[in-house]
Amino acid sequence: MSKSNSKGRSGASQTEVPTGGITYRRLLSYAMPHWRRLVLASVCMVCFAVTDAAFAALMQPLLDGGFGAGSDRAPWVVPLAVLALFMFRGVAGFISAYQMEWVGGRVIAKLRAALFDKYLSLPTSHYDQTTGGELISRLTYNVQMVSNAASRAITVLIRDSITVIALLSLMAYHSWRLTLAFMLVGPLIGVVIGYVSRRFRRISRNIQTAMGDLTHVAEEAIEGQREVKVFGGQAHERSRFEIVNEHNFRLNLKETATRAASTPLIHFLVAIALAVIMYYAGLEGTQSHLSVGAFVSFLTAMLLLFQPLKALSDLNSVIQRGIAAGESVFSLLDTPSEPDVGTRELGGVISGISYRDVRFKYSSAPGPVVKGVSFDIGAGETVALVGRSGSGKTTLAQLLARLYEMDGGEIQVNGVDLREYSLESLRAQMAYVGQQVTLFNDTVAANIAYGLEDCSHEEIVEAAKAANADEFISQMSDGYNTWVGDNGVLLSGGQRQRIAIARALLKQCPILILDEATSALDAESERLVQDGLTNLMRNRTTMVIAHRLSTIENANRILVLDQGQLLESGTHRELLASDGHYAKLHGLQFSERPAGK
Repeated sequence: MSKSNSKGRSGASQTEVPTGGITYRRLLSYAMPHWRRLVLASVCMVCFAVTDAAFAALMQPLLDGGFGAGSDRAPWVVPLAVLALFMFRGVAGFISAYQMEWVGGRVIAKLRAALFDKYLSLPTSHYDQTTGGELISRLTYNVQMVSNAASRAITVLIRDSITVIALLSLMAYHSWRLTLAFMLVGPLIGVVIGYVSRRFRRISRNIQTAMGDLTHVAEEAIEGQREVKVFGGQAHERSRFEIVNEHNFRLNLKETATRAASTPLIHFLVAIALAVIMYYAGLEGTQSHLSVGAFVSFLTAMLLLFQPLKALSDLNSVIQRGIAAGESVFSLLDTPSEPDVGTRELGGVISGISYRDVRFKYSSAPGPVVKGVSFDIGAGETVALVGRSGSGKTTLAQLLARLYEMDGGEIQVNGVDLREYSLESLRAQMAYVGQQVTLFNDTVAANIAYGLEDCSHEEIVEAAKAANADEFISQMSDGYNTWVGDNGVLLSGGQRQRIAIARALLKQCPILILDEATSALDAESERLVQDGLTNLMRNRTTMVIAHRLSTIENANRILVLDQGQLLESGTHRELLASDGHYAKLHGLQFSERPAGK
């Protein structure tokens, strides 16, 4: 876990981090397409904000003329005005809150759709360096933080800023001297907020990384729950989770402590101004300039300032979390997708595949894993790649599908460099069956027809029959409509393989890649799967990767690889007769090496 996480973080650290303002403006750009709702919400927030000042203003006529016996004002005027004011306030508050939540929800949906789309197009090498937990954390937790900064923060910024302006204006109307004394604490508050901003952003970045670690550990324990139980790894997994969970807890505690300390400090600074004002207002000279009603209205407006000032001081933490999350989300959105500049369309007829001096090195590997390999595969041929683990077999197959980009040389399909083909048209002509079959939590039929929109149920059944899968599928509770569970957990290994073969058969493409498709099966399952593979390979140009040599004896040609280099090439008989590297591998798997067989 630590290795993969360190890779992801080191990669991120090398990326230039944009300033908070740039990130926040980009964040707001996701809300701007809904400007009509934002304008409506803003107008309602302004209306909501001025009601506080209106309520404070009502104190003056209520006290200066509302209770006297000689008052010419009806006693119900001010109370009715208060009722109307709060009814207006409630309607404005509801409309603004609903509209802003709607915009926030759309921002979340749009960002998650953009992230998910990016996940589908990221190069395979990115997944080699980033944990699944980190990617999921960005899609869930980070996007939520971004949305809060884009919608909730705007609400507070507009509504409470207007409230503060309106209340300060009323205070200045009553006494500009007292208002000026109150505003002297503004620079001190700015210094506190500036420090807290930097601390919040730093802590928020660490929290998001910690959430990725926590999600990753939980994901591994859940996916590997069988191994955890069988090998008694509960204590180890519990310890791993406790470490990342405790780290996450402490980071959140730091954030809480910063917020909890900053808000009372800001309030204390405001209280200093309040104390000075009350002292100054209590002087005899000041009292002569203000009526009782005006002074109470002034104090009411000043006391009403506490809530919007608190909201504005808390807003800083929301914005800083959103900026930190936005940096993480946008850095991923800005990650280059798979290079796809090819313009040619690969047709359904394959005349041959050629590897020409192909070289490749994984970014995390100490040296190249493919070193100048060259060979040809004719139309309809089956070519097997054999060799020890790490010899480059799977890498050569992945380069053909352009899951990775070559460092040197070229691979030609029909005499054309495969990079000149569009990825969609290239991969449309390929099918893949591997040892680790991926099934989705859907029906059997949907898994067989995965990626195909216009196939009929009859075609699905025919493909299943050719893969020797129809018999066990028909015996399932709902037949082809049976749900297979998460990654096909309800099926045996042989059944999963046969569904994968049926999927490849249904695609009806001319190029086939088989990567250890039978190595983990028992004898009976292997026989059924091998029969299905025989049907699948018929009339297809096939690349087979195998450790079990008995499965590739009938290949048209066998290529023997070692440490990224091509050592031998020939048929099974030819390679055994030459008594070279292949013969030694064959001898390791069979107690008696049948010479010349």
